[in-house]
Amino acid sequence: MKLLALLASVPFESDKVLTGIRSIRQVTIAGKTAYKGKLFGRGVLLMNTGIGKVNAAHSATAVIEHFPIRYVVNFGIGGAYPGAGLGIGDVAVASKEIYGDEGVITSKGWSGVKEIGIPPVKIGGKKYFNEFPLDKKRTKNISRSLKIRSGNFVTVSSSTGTRKRALELESRFNAVCENMEGAAVAQVCALYNILMIEARGISNIAGVRDKRRWDIELASENCQQALLEMIKNLVGNKA
Repeated sequence: MKLLALLASVPFESDKVLTGIRSIRQVTIAGKTAYKGKLFGRGVLLMNTGIGKVNAAHSATAVIEHFPIRYVVNFGIGGAYPGAGLGIGDVAVASKEIYGDEGVITSKGWSGVKEIGIPPVKIGGKKYFNEFPLDKKRTKNISRSLKIRSGNFVTVSSSTGTRKRALELESRFNAVCENMEGAAVAQVCALYNILMIEARGISNIAGVRDKRRWDIELASENCQQALLEMIKNLVGNKA
């Protein structure tokens, strides 16, 4: 039986989902703990990847190599860009994932990986540089059915800490929010030809880092609640 892989970076982003998994069994994959069981009657594998691109890519690869994975869902919290129209506690789903800081710094500023001329991923005749597609059809259906925003997500190594930088990334990529793992998972999924969706609960507005204005708990709770609804949708559509 092929499984639905659920990947979140840290336990507080997935604790409520974990409590809903039935017939649960703990397994160790590449030194990391994962939980295998059933959610809404569907076989799932939940893993906390650790933060950042390398941890996310390592975990996604390990899960796909060790288990028959049919579909991947990446979820957690993220920071919304100022003009996205998202508030703290809102949930968004990704239309595509974009590496926001891989590339070249030139005399004219930042330029993407295409400036180097070597695609990080090439599948058949398709070259992938900074952008990786997600499951557009299901993302659109989820956005409509759950009445949540969809848009471009940006994955960064350095979280945005100034309003100037937030506005720059928002404008450059026409993006709604940022995170630290999504594009790495999307890249691995592209390599294995596995479909993926991604959801983020908004914990803060990207810009000046004032944690007094953040609400990580609300963002995580709302994201997980939306995730459970998404999984129902996936099960119903035999993803």
